[in-house]
Amino acid sequence: MANEARPCPCELGDRIEYGGLGQELQIDHIQAYVVKPDTASDKAVIVIQDIFGWQLPNTRYMADMLAANGYIAVCPDFFVGKEPWNPSHDWSGFQAWLEDKKPTNINKEVDAVLRFLKEQCGAKHIGVVGFCWGGIATHYLALQYPEVRAGVSVYGIVREREDRYELKCPTLFIFGEKDIVIPLDQVELLESKLKEKCTVDHRVKIFPGQTHGFVHRKREDINPSDKPSIQEARSDMLKWLNKYM
Repeated sequence: MANEARPCPCELGDRIEYGGLGQELQIDHIQAYVVKPDTASDKAVIVIQDIFGWQLPNTRYMADMLAANGYIAVCPDFFVGKEPWNPSHDWSGFQAWLEDKKPTNINKEVDAVLRFLKEQCGAKHIGVVGFCWGGIATHYLALQYPEVRAGVSVYGIVREREDRYELKCPTLFIFGEKDIVIPLDQVELLESKLKEKCTVDHRVKIFPGQTHGFVHRKREDINPSDKPSIQEARSDMLKWLNKYM
């Protein structure tokens, strides 16, 4: 598991405060940020955090965006109260920090969230979107949960499971060409192996010139030159969810 997640070189400027539109709730043994659309919906998306945790404004912004497009969005604390990574931490300690926060060890939390969405929110169609650490978790859930209708893994790859190409649900993978966390050769291997072994719909898309963290960058932090790629990636995410949910 040492290679399942690597340091996320997100900038401190990406973490400025953002006023979320939802509310924090207790779901079984975990807290979660939940935001609902203006009109009733039976479609829900589990939004999975990056290494900076469930309270990162950027990730909540993505949940708000999904709700604005008709989805119940829930962003649980998959670290279950443990301290998220902080950019001020020494990266030499990253693997030790990660040891009890494996993105492939979240079944208990996912099961609780699925129950909440089905029993308390009336969700009948459920998808998953995740970023960085959450992108790995999304890839993992796409291998484990046939009831998930669609997955969008944003800069995340499960690297060490033998069955990592045997997706159970349609999954879109989004990467940045200039991502130093996930080299292009790993992305190209993923794409070729999925074509060879995967029996459900999938797509791997690489955005030229983009770096790690570009899709869930907040609007205040978006450079004009990056904006078209960011908007396209978000549009791709929504189109994928709409198609399969």
